[in-house]
Amino acid sequence: MVEAGISDSEELRRQKRIKYLKYGVAFVVFQTIVIVIFALTIMKVKGPKFRVRSATLENFTTGTSGIPSFSTTFNGQFGVKNTNFGQYKYDNATVTFAYRGTTVGEAIVLKSKANMLSTKKINFSTNLNLASTSISEWSSDLSSGILPLTATSSRLNGKVTLMFIMKKKKATQMNCTMDLVIASQTIQNIKCK
Repeated sequence: MVEAGISDSEELRRQKRIKYLKYGVAFVVFQTIVIVIFALTIMKVKGPKFRVRSATLENFTTGTSGIPSFSTTFNGQFGVKNTNFGQYKYDNATVTFAYRGTTVGEAIVLKSKANMLSTKKINFSTNLNLASTSISEWSSDLSSGILPLTATSSRLNGKVTLMFIMKKKKATQMNCTMDLVIASQTIQNIKCK
């Protein structure tokens, strides 16, 4: 009987050890799955999106059809959309506005930050001026009442900070097209890539 009691006691200890080992293995597998999911979703750093959000015109004037020229004050808003789980701090950048490849104005984007999962809105105002004689499409654009503009930027360089520990460098560029409608003096069809 004593041998049966010792053997039962050892068998119970053995079963407890096996049970604890199973719990330990299950915990390690669960933690591995959580870490992999965390690394693939939250820790993945994506580049921000830099766009023209809206724009208005003031004091718009054009030259005659023979001499291509126009002048206007361009007021608008840029957006830096940050889709990461950490803030995006970026440096100064320049946005260039062009009509048919000819630069007509520039706007400066000052150093700032976009918070996690949000869009930083940046208001700007610049003068757009064209005084060129080499644009062959001017007459047709003027008669159609729509002047096509493009907005391109130098690289918007910055860093995404994840969990206040990791910093990843990310950069983006703006490439937007829009139509300046002469009759209503508005900007329409803003499309960004």
